[in-house]
Amino acid sequence: MGKPLSAMTLEELWQLFPIVLAEPQSCWKEWYAEESALLRRLLPAGTLISHIGSTAIDGIWAKPIVDILAEVPGGMDLVVAGAKLPEGGYRCMSRSDTRCSYNKGYMENGFAQRVFHLHLRFVGDHDELYFRDYLNDHPAIAKEYERLKLNLWKEYEHDRDGYTAAKAAFVARYTQEAKQQYGSCYEAATQQKEQV
Repeated sequence: MGKPLSAMTLEELWQLFPIVLAEPQSCWKEWYAEESALLRRLLPAGTLISHIGSTAIDGIWAKPIVDILAEVPGGMDLVVAGAKLPEGGYRCMSRSDTRCSYNKGYMENGFAQRVFHLHLRFVGDHDELYFRDYLNDHPAIAKEYERLKLNLWKEYEHDRDGYTAAKAAFVARYTQEAKQQYGSCYEAATQQKEQV
């Protein structure tokens, strides 16, 4: 049996779980649909659940990891809101007063067949939805993002923080453009669409 994940250094974890990009796959949306059904049973009523990240953007290469955003109503304690997540195989990776991050599918011998990142936050903390929708509405920008990621892939294969930082300016730019384009009506429409 390998070394427990909890005993590994960040560098060891990055070696075991390198950045891998894959061609777009229809199964990613199916994985999200199945996992969101599980999360609806584990999270409090009123939680908004959304598919985010590159696997939610049509037609681009992505890490084969499904990112899910779960927004709980304000005034809840995030620790209490996420208390049942371990029953679904989720492991808490980081926690603050306003955000918790959970992973599923990281095994001592590498990735499981299905891997998920769950971002637990309060309603309204969802810039990723703007970015997702903007890139789905602007396929040329989505392809530009894909090229950026493919160019960064090998350089940052074992450095997730560096990979994320190298994409940050692009993500921030188009998130801002999305906010300007979609305006305030976007918030209400998104909440109605994603509510449990």
